Amino acid sequence: MDDEYAKLIRRMNPPRVVIDNDASEDITVIQVDSVNKHGILLEVVQVLTDMNLVITKAYISSDGGWFMDVFNVTDQDGNKIIDEEVISYIQRRIESNASYVPSMSGSVGVMPSEEHTSIELTGPDRPGLLSEVCAVLTDLHCNVVNAEIWTHNARAAAVVNVTDDSTRCAIKDPKRLSIIRELLCNVLKGNNDLKAGKMTLSPPGITSRERRLHQIMFADRDYERVERGGLGRHEDKSSRPHVTVLNIEKDYSVITMRSKDRPKLLFDIVCTLTDMEYVVFHGMVSTGRMEAYQEFYIRHVDGLPISSDAERERVIQCLEAAIERRGSEKSSFYLKPLI
Repeated sequence: MDDEYAKLIRRMNPPRVVIDNDASEDITVIQVDSVNKHGILLEVVQVLTDMNLVITKAYISSDGGWFMDVFNVTDQDGNKIIDEEVISYIQRRIESNASYVPSMSGSVGVMPSEEHTSIELTGPDRPGLLSEVCAVLTDLHCNVVNAEIWTHNARAAAVVNVTDDSTRCAIKDPKRLSIIRELLCNVLKGNNDLKAGKMTLSPPGITSRERRLHQIMFADRDYERVERGGLGRHEDKSSRPHVTVLNIEKDYSVITMRSKDRPKLLFDIVCTLTDMEYVVFHGMVSTGRMEAYQEFYIRHVDGLPISSDAERERVIQCLEAAIERRGSEKSSFYLKPLI
């Protein structure tokens, strides 16, 4: 009954978006007001990220059952958003209140859709891995539509969309999918790596590819800092993010993060907190020429702040990993073949 009442309240109070180009000469201000629900901050940030907008500052408040956010944004060239069609699209996307369906699969998954088949991979990173994966898919008469690969802490994760080479449609035959999974798992096997052999099918759902990559690597526990063939934790401390977690009067846990600024940084942080089932009640984001500063007052979805040293350390590790996974061109790769 409580859940149905919450849905009714949200339907009666849809998100309201105000986009202001008069408040500043240099930035566009986007204000979002809505009934609060878990994940709504990620939904809004996802829209802005999908539009390739640069978030220079953000102010977040979601206490008392109401969500109020202000974002200062520019385009990728540092200019205000003045295209009326783009402005209208941002409003429609946020106000439509689209939901995201989380899913947490294991190492290798194959999820058919009408247009393509989504293949998810995780395994130990090594030179030539992508080439071997593509060679296997080519031998199996699969056409790679697009692919995105992330590497972090000597682990690799990929989402590869493929079609049948002859029909250019999704591959749905269970026997063929089983062969694809078996051969790709053989490619991913590493010497003495216990994580390399896991395999599951992805459940159906709507999840952005970048969020899915975060989920895959999180499930693979890439945030655990262990030495793997010399590619361990302490390669360059000066370039690593600085994350702290403190509790304030048992009401909130306060997370502060300083790191090199880059595109999609806020999305990566909010995505990770949401999938770890933490709620952001208050927050502030500020970016400079070189450094980004983020501060969030959070609780777990059960209403409690971080309650142990082990939980605190895990949150720090996971946020560091979220920042680092695509923190450089060497750690991520996007492939879209010319057809």
